[in-house]
Amino acid sequence: MHETYPMIQSHHKIIIITAPSGAGKSTITHYLLNKYPSLSFSISAATRSPRGKEQDGVDYYFISENEFKQKIHEDAFLEWEMVYEGKYYGTLKSELDRIWAAGKIPMLDIDVKGAIQVQQQFEDTCLSIFIEPPSVDELRKRLQNRGTETPESLATRISKASYEISFNHRFTKTIVNDDLSKACAETEEVIKDFLGW
Repeated sequence: MHETYPMIQSHHKIIIITAPSGAGKSTITHYLLNKYPSLSFSISAATRSPRGKEQDGVDYYFISENEFKQKIHEDAFLEWEMVYEGKYYGTLKSELDRIWAAGKIPMLDIDVKGAIQVQQQFEDTCLSIFIEPPSVDELRKRLQNRGTETPESLATRISKASYEISFNHRFTKTIVNDDLSKACAETEEVIKDFLGW
């Protein structure tokens, strides 16, 4: 049973974008953040090393596994999980406070399990959008085209994705990303409706 988050006021809204890896959630999230300055990216904490041009405090808060476990012990996370062996990801409660204090709406780009956890804590003020790939085969092609996966890691991601797709009914809205610009527009409409824009 997850604790509720007592400091939250009921008017604090949250938008969650979730999807299996490779379904396009980060691209859609960036599209919306660039278009609407009142939305703010919720930076997740991660125990992995930065990739490419990723920056600490911009893309993720990169912290050690020990520091992450200490924060779990301190109940500092809204949600967290060990996504792959030894690789932890989570959303810090302080991150939502930072965004709300700036008068903005947090946008969480998180994985499916974490999204379900957050949604359970914010049932009345949360919009959760599941971005679904057109098919698992298409997802496999997209991940292969990234060129970052070994055959083993690809197989792990595909089996995880198939499992995650089975939870799509748990979210407010499912959008199939068959055509990226169409998926962006659909997601935008759902968010505008939720925020009364």
